[in-house]
Amino acid sequence: MHHQLDWTSYASAGQGDAYAGIPATGGDFARAVAVCINDRQCQRKAKGVMCPSFRVTDAPAHSPGGRVQVLKAALNGELGESPFASPALAAAMDLCLGCKGCKRECANQVDMAALKIEVLAQRNALAGIPLRDRLFAGLPRWLSREPARAVLRHLVRLRNRSALLARLGERWLGITARRRMPEPAPRAYVAPPSVPAPEETERAVILFVDTFARQFEPDLAEAAQAVLEAAGYRVQVLAPAPGDPETRPLCCGRTWLSLGQVEAARREARRLQAALAPALAAGIPIVGLEPSCILSLRDDHLKLGLGPQAEALAKQVWLFEEFIAREQDRKRLKLALKPLAGGKLLVHGHCHQKAVGAMKSLRKTLRLIPDLEFEFIEASCCGMAGHFGLEAEHADLSLAMAELDLLPALRAAPEQTPILANGFSCREQIAQGCQRRAVHAAVLLRQALA
Repeated sequence: MHHQLDWTSYASAGQGDAYAGIPATGGDFARAVAVCINDRQCQRKAKGVMCPSFRVTDAPAHSPGGRVQVLKAALNGELGESPFASPALAAAMDLCLGCKGCKRECANQVDMAALKIEVLAQRNALAGIPLRDRLFAGLPRWLSREPARAVLRHLVRLRNRSALLARLGERWLGITARRRMPEPAPRAYVAPPSVPAPEETERAVILFVDTFARQFEPDLAEAAQAVLEAAGYRVQVLAPAPGDPETRPLCCGRTWLSLGQVEAARREARRLQAALAPALAAGIPIVGLEPSCILSLRDDHLKLGLGPQAEALAKQVWLFEEFIAREQDRKRLKLALKPLAGGKLLVHGHCHQKAVGAMKSLRKTLRLIPDLEFEFIEASCCGMAGHFGLEAEHADLSLAMAELDLLPALRAAPEQTPILANGFSCREQIAQGCQRRAVHAAVLLRQALA
């Protein structure tokens, strides 16, 4: 088996354990599969993230442990000579949302999201990449070029307003007609004119504006920049490195990676590394806005075989709220904030925020706003999970996940209750599920600037 991801960190997993149940083939990937000890903790519905698909289906087959059993069968030769083309394996992995809940909450930290990437990559190598997957994964590329961006925005707007076009899109592409597709903003975020990197890096910050903030919510990037500058930091917006053959904005590669298009994700990661090399050498913190992008840089990029620079980046990149909380703890934050009007703030955490332990940082950041009352909603994954909630075969399940805890909690609150959700997909699910608008922490802090 030729691995698409680097699994060498699992080289010693299960070594010397006669009961580890390591499959016969698959090498280090098989060892990553075998870290599951089948204690069935993923088949419970206590508080936490793990496992959204099991919570909504009640089927053990749709838990990390159930998927591991099928993966072991595949690597043991029980699913035929081409196990990665097996319908049984495809069905087992189908409802994994890549929430990373199992990596944080499982006793042995089974990384089912990464295992799924390898499975999809192996399937793509055998059968080719489906058109819908190419479209979803390629969004950072399509949206970064005019006039392609204008055409795509126009098509999405037409499709959202025409039931006929939506039905045709479902028939031809498998994009559900029952959900609104996110529309690109009238204008993309444009970074201010670049300035030379300051010789003094003490209060320098690199702001990484991801594709979703740049193309769909430019106000979010502007809010983050305003807050960081108000706090006394010299903000540089990350741009491609000199000599980069592609002039389009940088991307973490998450859209490609989540759909098993590993080589495309690796190319994006290398572009990002080249652009960040001076900041990494100077120790300048990199601050990002989208939890799934930052977790990719901290975790999934380490499996792309990109060397020590990927490890350095993983240690130097922060979610916006993590950076704010860290600077406050270090007594370096100079941020004057005023109370906000409105009732108690309801907070929904993105699964990847929870996976990296960032909810504590979010709590600390919100406490900086005077007199702010807030409550964290106890909920698992919102169910949108990027492209998952837009796929025709998954749309109902996506909404069912949101209806477990998140949407009922929001509907029970007064209509004017402010809502915070740092994930782009989460905000989209909330908007479509209960017609309420949620904001990112950066937008909330900008509203509170004194």
